[in-house]
Amino acid sequence: MSTTSALTTTSTSASGTLGIDGLASGLDTTSIINSLMSIEQLPQSLLQDKVTSTSAFISSLQTINGLFATMATKATAAATSTSLNLLTASSSSSAVTASVSSTAAAGSVSFTVGSTAATQVGVTAAMTTWSSSAPTLTLVSASGAKTEISPASGSLDDVVSAINKAGAGVTATKVAAGTTADGTKQYRLQLTATASGSAGAFSLYRGSGSDVDTGTATNVLTESGAAVVQQASDASVTLWAGTAAAQTITSSTNTFTDLVPGLTVNVSAVSASPVTINVAQDTTKATAVASGLVDALNAITSYYSSNTSVSTTTSATDGSQSTTAGVLLGDATTRDAVQQITSAMSTPVNGQSPSSIGIEITKDGDFTFDSDAFQAALATDPAGTQKILSGLAQNVANVANGASDKYSGSITTAITGQQSVVTDLNQQISDWDTRLADRRATLQEEYTNLETNLSTLKSQSTWLTSQISSLPSYSSSSK
Repeated sequence: MSTTSALTTTSTSASGTLGIDGLASGLDTTSIINSLMSIEQLPQSLLQDKVTSTSAFISSLQTINGLFATMATKATAAATSTSLNLLTASSSSSAVTASVSSTAAAGSVSFTVGSTAATQVGVTAAMTTWSSSAPTLTLVSASGAKTEISPASGSLDDVVSAINKAGAGVTATKVAAGTTADGTKQYRLQLTATASGSAGAFSLYRGSGSDVDTGTATNVLTESGAAVVQQASDASVTLWAGTAAAQTITSSTNTFTDLVPGLTVNVSAVSASPVTINVAQDTTKATAVASGLVDALNAITSYYSSNTSVSTTTSATDGSQSTTAGVLLGDATTRDAVQQITSAMSTPVNGQSPSSIGIEITKDGDFTFDSDAFQAALATDPAGTQKILSGLAQNVANVANGASDKYSGSITTAITGQQSVVTDLNQQISDWDTRLADRRATLQEEYTNLETNLSTLKSQSTWLTSQISSLPSYSSSSK
């Protein structure tokens, strides 16, 4: 007896998975395998859902941790004993401006401006060329230092280039200066000190340094047709002008640093009458220190509230309702941190309530800040207001740092733990990928064998039917 093997065909499912669809059984093998695999994949799908929810939880933890870190920074700064010692300077003249540093103290100072700083500028006589051969020049600074300069040639361009490359504190520029009688163009060299004040003064000589010493060198700026356009000069201010204690202070620039400790003054014009600089507490900046703490805490409580609330939505299709809980709802770590920092902000300091400086908690757990009350307290008792704010800020800083410290913070630690959970879940999902691939291969092999066996049975059935049909038939009448 002989048999023939039936052919099987392969097809690709919509999901991209290779399936075996047989002619023998007439079954949609690919769909069957995909259906079975969807059941097999349920544990992996649950793991993937867990990764998604845990990742959202981590993201929320990171956000609130960042808010606690911001609070820690602001509170730590506000906790210093001089956090409200923020000063501002005002001037009685628009020609004088002032700024203060952290070392300044409240007070005032008056002075007259005798002069402003100037940079020396000189121009040479008009000429068509510097010399017929390569010259030697010498720049002499205000301190007497000499710099010899050797241009490549006597052309004005080479002289300009050599002066600028010398780095001797002077720059040169060629400027048009009309023409000679025969129409030849003339130029002057404009020489400018790079530093202002008398220390930037200079002289330029034709000749070497030794020629300058012997008096045989020619000062370019005293030649016929040359001029010092602007003399180098220092800025000067006089304290207590007109009294026996008058004292003049000079500066090579128009800026006087530490005229009094922590005070920097800039002058732009001479003043005939005294200019007064007042240094006083900047109540606006001081108020911002206190209000900044309140704003930072409200940012924490607002975020926590929105991420622990429960919302209900109604389907527009069938009217069914679904409830969604905030991602932080039930999390003990963030709940404890929020409760602790709220308590720290509302706890009295040395028997003084925060409300005495304008910081109050509402019935909803948020805080309000009364700037008028704060400024009134600051004006009445600046030292006491500073102590209350510093103590309050320190208590808040301790809690905020305890929650957000990058190594040991409670929320930071929770984030690290949840990240480890996600790592483990992803490894389990990866293991399931291998397991499911093996299971699909097994199912494909089983259904391939089924098709092969059915095909063989059909072939045998067909052969037996043909053999039976070929047997001779006998009738009863032939006996």
